[in-house]
Amino acid sequence: MVIDGIYYALAFTAAGAAVWYLTQPAFAAPLFLLAIFCLYFFRDPERTIPDGAVAVSPADGKVVGIAPDGAAGTRISIFLNIFDVHVNRAPIAGQIAKVDYHKGQFLVASREAASSQNERNVVTIQGQDTTVGFSQIAGLIARRIVFSKQRGDTVAKGERVGLIKFGSRVDVFLGPEWEIAVQTGQRVAGGSSIVARRRTV
Repeated sequence: MVIDGIYYALAFTAAGAAVWYLTQPAFAAPLFLLAIFCLYFFRDPERTIPDGAVAVSPADGKVVGIAPDGAAGTRISIFLNIFDVHVNRAPIAGQIAKVDYHKGQFLVASREAASSQNERNVVTIQGQDTTVGFSQIAGLIARRIVFSKQRGDTVAKGERVGLIKFGSRVDVFLGPEWEIAVQTGQRVAGGSSIVARRRTV
């Protein structure tokens, strides 16, 4: 459980109790339901991280696009709805080389334009003989991006690195040394689903 979920749940529970006391129990019910939803939304399950020369999904969700991304690279776009786990994980092991925050719009995150126009946090990880990037992208509802690491930090593959609150999108940027292992429409789980494998030389 992400600690934010407990704070939100306590706030909605307190508001519900106040409404119950001041008016009628029926009016408090939506607030109690919101408290339960926050506990569900901010869940943070353990994941089994696969071994080997693979890149894992940085987020739970649905693959909504696989597109070329300069210099023979590939961008994989993953859409997270409000029922997905929103904890983000490192796709590979390595060192955080860059963290670039960009202000932007709050378009529906499933749209292609969200990758370049929405508010986002672009992270670059320098691994062993490879560099992989991923972008935390705010959506129509998600307006809070959390990244818990700093430039220079070392991360393990599948390690928790942040959170996007409510519906959102995550893009993964892979170089030509990677062979894509997912398809558009496929659902993936952060930290455990393999999105690409290193090509053998």
